[in-house]
Amino acid sequence: MGIVTNEKKIRKLETFKRLINLVLVGICLGLEMAVFGYHWWNYFRLQLVEDLRNLWSRATLAEVVLYGVVLVFLSATYGGIRLGYQKNAEIVFSQVLSTLLANIVIYLQLSIMARQLFVVDVFVLMMVEQTVLVIIYVNIANRVYRHIFPPRKLLLIHGDRPISDICGKFESRKDKYAITKTLHVKEGYATLCREILKAYEKEECNAVVLGDISTEERSPLLKFCYGHSIRVYLMPKITDVILMGAEELHVFDSPMLLIREYSLSMEQRFFKRLIDIVCSLILLVLASPFMLITAIAIKVYDGGPVLYRQVRCTMNQRQFYIMKFRSMRTDAEKDGIARLAQKNDSRITPIGKFIRKCRIDELPQLINILKGDMSFIGPRPERPEIIAQYMEVMPEFAYRMKVKAGLAGFAQVYGKYNTTPYDKLKLDLTYIENYSSWLDLKLMMLTIKILFWPDSTEGVETEQITALKEEKRKREQSEQRD
Repeated sequence: MGIVTNEKKIRKLETFKRLINLVLVGICLGLEMAVFGYHWWNYFRLQLVEDLRNLWSRATLAEVVLYGVVLVFLSATYGGIRLGYQKNAEIVFSQVLSTLLANIVIYLQLSIMARQLFVVDVFVLMMVEQTVLVIIYVNIANRVYRHIFPPRKLLLIHGDRPISDICGKFESRKDKYAITKTLHVKEGYATLCREILKAYEKEECNAVVLGDISTEERSPLLKFCYGHSIRVYLMPKITDVILMGAEELHVFDSPMLLIREYSLSMEQRFFKRLIDIVCSLILLVLASPFMLITAIAIKVYDGGPVLYRQVRCTMNQRQFYIMKFRSMRTDAEKDGIARLAQKNDSRITPIGKFIRKCRIDELPQLINILKGDMSFIGPRPERPEIIAQYMEVMPEFAYRMKVKAGLAGFAQVYGKYNTTPYDKLKLDLTYIENYSSWLDLKLMMLTIKILFWPDSTEGVETEQITALKEEKRKREQSEQRD
């Protein structure tokens, strides 16, 4: 009876948690819409043509609703409404970015309605007011949410490999997770099940983490937790990620999963290429002034070449020359050894630090996209020698080259520059196996966010030639055998 009672209590708690989240998010968005409505009534509508200005009641309602729809869409896309799930700083950043883009959209729409460009001063004032509002409200709302809902208590089941990495990930979010107990998988299935139920009934934990254990050991534990309605956090393996994109078939009287031998269909390749051509042409025109200024700055600084050309690999390991604005000294790799950029890398010039931080150094790759060597979205292209090093310990690394290399991808949006290669591979495979045109568009929108978010521009740790440390090589090598 204890487990059933606990299950009902947790289910009610999760429902209540979702309700509180929606209420807090709704208040935030409602306050921002109210600020817009105030400025619409007192300033914006007065600049419209007379026919529209006279339709004050219907126009006001329609405009506020339209603004709300755009704001909700952008907030959902960028994660600005994930109160209680993300850190305060990231929620504030995401929501401010969403608000800025929503204001730009509405500014353009109102300018069309007014048949002239709006004066931007009121929009700037409105943006400042909304930013202050978001900063204050998010900090208060997150504090309220975390006071009502303390960190989720986790029971970690692990194998022989050190648990410091996985514990470190959860400890980075102490506001959301707390590992309260750890068990080694060698204790056996029966003992583990007893310990899980005991901890669950005593409310010592309310979720289980299945860490670095083999599929054979994991499967019965997963079924047990599922059968007892116990929440499970699972670190997927490569095969798990591949199965995410499988197609369900109902040809026979039993379910079947189809994993296709090709990644993108003919129609998907056509639309992906069409988007690449159109967007790269538009962005080349828009970015040309910034590219010219950057080229002049690099040339004036040390007189070296403006562009840096390097051999990279794209789909099917085809080699091509990627183009970037040079951000390092001209003798950065005079010893001929390929190295990833490290934190505080002394090889990076002052100009290079700025253009890398703002991602301006990547702009010449628009030419690579136009030529067809790359796509806007896809796994980042690697150097042949680094690919060879990865494949020595991780043969599955070749899977990420089933599609064309990209300017940005899943691993860049959801990972960091120094995310381990095995985790990057799983992120890239998640993109490949779940590809859609909408996913491409979503990732292109999310790329705007990572341009300004510092985590994504960090270098790897020192003493790393690729992104693999020796101990991680051994761990990931072992994980491939599971």
